[in-house]
Amino acid sequence: MKILLVEDARSVVQVMTARLTSYGYEVVHAENGQVAVERFADTSPDLVLMDIEMPVMNGFEAANRIRALEAQQRWAWTPIIFLTSSDTVQNLVTAIEAGGDDFMSKFAPEPVLHAKMKAMGRIANLRQSLAIANQKLQSLADHDGLTGLLNRRSMDAQVDQIWFESAPKGTPFALLMIDIDNFKKYNDRYGHQMGDDCLRNVAKAIEDATVQANQLGTTSGAFAARYGGEEFSVIIPSAHPLAMEQLSASLLDSVRQLGIAHERNEAWGIVTISIGAARVEKASGVLAQVFRMADQRLYAAKGQGRNCAISVDQT
Repeated sequence: MKILLVEDARSVVQVMTARLTSYGYEVVHAENGQVAVERFADTSPDLVLMDIEMPVMNGFEAANRIRALEAQQRWAWTPIIFLTSSDTVQNLVTAIEAGGDDFMSKFAPEPVLHAKMKAMGRIANLRQSLAIANQKLQSLADHDGLTGLLNRRSMDAQVDQIWFESAPKGTPFALLMIDIDNFKKYNDRYGHQMGDDCLRNVAKAIEDATVQANQLGTTSGAFAARYGGEEFSVIIPSAHPLAMEQLSASLLDSVRQLGIAHERNEAWGIVTISIGAARVEKASGVLAQVFRMADQRLYAAKGQGRNCAISVDQT
């Protein structure tokens, strides 16, 4: 267990550190509340032992700031035990209101300190297990069960956030709407099991091409999602027009290279996709309009024979 010890008195630090390390715990020291907040963000301790009266920033204010940091993260909560030489009722009330979980004398007898640390160790282990379980549940909630891509709900949430952050800055925003050509005919000809395999393979090709574009620096922060059925989306924040076109071409080529037989996709004989692309130079106005623009271009791509991308740039 990693313990952040926040204490300005050197004598107390030496004694507490010696006692805690003798139990097998790792101790990180901060000499005041301001340093404690910085060390907390850097070291992610399992427990905070917080003095109350300190220079620069007292323990109550430091606890408030730590809780504010944790409020920005999912399932973040770290036990905070206040250390004091004065167990007054007012200190106890203030400690709890500041976000503390317990109250202990700096001069607690050895058995008391050891017992409390054992209890905190159990809580730390449980907290870690719960965090892992919650992360798995969140991943299941955010991702499409068949393809592994982000699902529509998660995509919408992320797009709203990107649009919200981009609008004040006036940065570009682009998206690609993607549809597997003649997918209903594919299911009718090959069956739904092979249809599911086709969706998985196409989704992976789309995701891999998007990740590669980010790695090459063609795009930054682009991500793919399953929009619904045989439709997918790729979101491209701060997109340059050429980047949008290059990624569209890469997606078309990646799916063609899969070489999945599709005899009812008459013109091509393999599984292909059509793409409608939309981009705005400055993220402003109604986001849904950009999606409508991309959707219109998608239908235009299908009308022009499929297996192609049509883009538009609105300034």
